[in-house]
Amino acid sequence: MESRGTKREAGEIEVAEPGNKLPRPAPSLPTDPALYSGPFPYYRRPSELGCFSLDAQRQYHGDARALRYYSPPPTNGQSPNFDLRDGYPDRYQPRDEEVQERLDHLLRWLLAHRGQLEGKSLPYPILWRMTWRGHLTKLLTTPYERQEGWQLAASRFQGTLYLSEVETPAARVQRLTRPPLLRELMYMGYKFEQYMCADKPGVSPDPSGEVNTNVAFCSVLRSRLGNHPLLFSGEVDCTNPQVPSTQPPTCYVELKTSKEMHSPGQWKSFYRHKLLKWWAQSFLPGVPNVVAGFRNPEGFVCSLKTFRTMEMFEYVRNDRDSWNPSVCMNFCAAFLSFAQNTVVEDDPRLVYLFSWEPGGPVTVSEHRDAPHAFLPPWYVEAVTQDLPSPPKD
Repeated sequence: MESRGTKREAGEIEVAEPGNKLPRPAPSLPTDPALYSGPFPYYRRPSELGCFSLDAQRQYHGDARALRYYSPPPTNGQSPNFDLRDGYPDRYQPRDEEVQERLDHLLRWLLAHRGQLEGKSLPYPILWRMTWRGHLTKLLTTPYERQEGWQLAASRFQGTLYLSEVETPAARVQRLTRPPLLRELMYMGYKFEQYMCADKPGVSPDPSGEVNTNVAFCSVLRSRLGNHPLLFSGEVDCTNPQVPSTQPPTCYVELKTSKEMHSPGQWKSFYRHKLLKWWAQSFLPGVPNVVAGFRNPEGFVCSLKTFRTMEMFEYVRNDRDSWNPSVCMNFCAAFLSFAQNTVVEDDPRLVYLFSWEPGGPVTVSEHRDAPHAFLPPWYVEAVTQDLPSPPKD
């Protein structure tokens, strides 16, 4: 791909005949962790701008109706003994993963809240980088990822840079051929949330109902990484009504499950790989605690452990072959600069597709319209014409 707007280097001699010009090499971004070591970059403490909910039919609501409340079992020294297989598959309603939602829910929130941010309209005049928390999480972990590649589509519209994940062909095959055991493990993670959360503060959880993964509560946050203003949204498992400060996001709790571990080697692997992803996912939105349920081979939770997000790195600080938060954040900042300098044309129909596979650099290709264009016409039209509200479903 010849990058748009590039000029021939001064003094460069052209030897190829017209029509046979060799294309310039496409820009790329290396991902070697050694390139990103150094001081931790500036990251502004995330602040919540608002929230929205998705109901059992995956319909959008601009309120907190789907928010759940952290309600752990009494700490009496006994095993929680949660049966994570209970209700599978009879009381399970998984989300339809064939539906590509892209940024649509976040864009609905944006249209409904233009004018909220410091009295200025959204998404302009501040030139945001707008995306989902999960996309940023993948960027943070990229220097240490050895198995799964990713693709991010980027478009610039009225100055703002939008980033939306694209399912890679390998990920699609993996999803469509997901073995039964993996499907059950996914259910168990949601089931754990059902045991740990209540619909109202001070009420005990009710694990007898259906596990419906369409339902979600999402926080919308602003932050800044280096000189990149960020506006992103992420799903929140629950809020803790018992904490001293109920100001989001410091009151939020992330819930995870993992297999029970019995040896130092197993714990070392857990700290190197799983804890990295937990840290990235929780650090970005400022969620202070991850509560993990450790399950035995029969699917029962035997123990609970709380990991403080700001202390997770301490588990690997002395492990030279493990991860470093500075590398993660420096790479993310470098990617945002790379995207900012690459996505130069302001056109919602033009998509720059950033692709990465483990062991290689991030590469870019350009595409116009379908299938990669992801900013919906109703959003583009509303922002262009400054319409007051999003469309009705």
